Amino acid sequence: MTGPGHANREVRTARPKRAVVRLLDDARRVDRRLTSRIASWDSLWARQALPAVESAAEKTKLWWGAALAMATVGGRSERKAAAGGVAGMLTAQLIANAVCKQLYDRRRPPVEMIPHDDAEDRPDSSSFPSGHTAAAVGFTVAVAFTSPWLGAAAAVPTVMVALERVHTGAHYPSDVVVGAAIGVGSAVLVHHAPRLLPRALL
Repeated sequence: MTGPGHANREVRTARPKRAVVRLLDDARRVDRRLTSRIASWDSLWARQALPAVESAAEKTKLWWGAALAMATVGGRSERKAAAGGVAGMLTAQLIANAVCKQLYDRRRPPVEMIPHDDAEDRPDSSSFPSGHTAAAVGFTVAVAFTSPWLGAAAAVPTVMVALERVHTGAHYPSDVVVGAAIGVGSAVLVHHAPRLLPRALL
């Protein structure tokens, strides 16, 4: 038989679970509401600038081109920034696409939430997280560690890539936020790796 103490423990255990469920439900509603609002953004800038940046960033062409330009035109500092940027980008892509997307399969935002035709041309892979955003942020933050000015310049198309991923219906805002976090973490890891590796080998 179970007494009052057991019942009280069940109540205390159930309350946090219900709170977590409510929190997750609220987060999903906010995520969907933001997706609809951003996807409904109809302006000349959104219709022309965002697709142009997305096209340039597809398959990381934009970031490879930026790294090549820095390494070719710049000096030692710029070459170091370019190398760091590429390393940060590749690390972020590996974590986002080869690890996270395989662990959690999330459907892309429903087509009916996207008031334009871009949602018809989307990959079949998991929506979570945004690999484009992870790569962009990984490159930009890694470059900024060596050259803050170049990092600031790269931040402009990076923000546009993040916006475009939601505007076209490819991702929810939460996918983009997690992708950005992966990018930051990857850049930090790449930046500190030369100091961490010798210690790990001791």
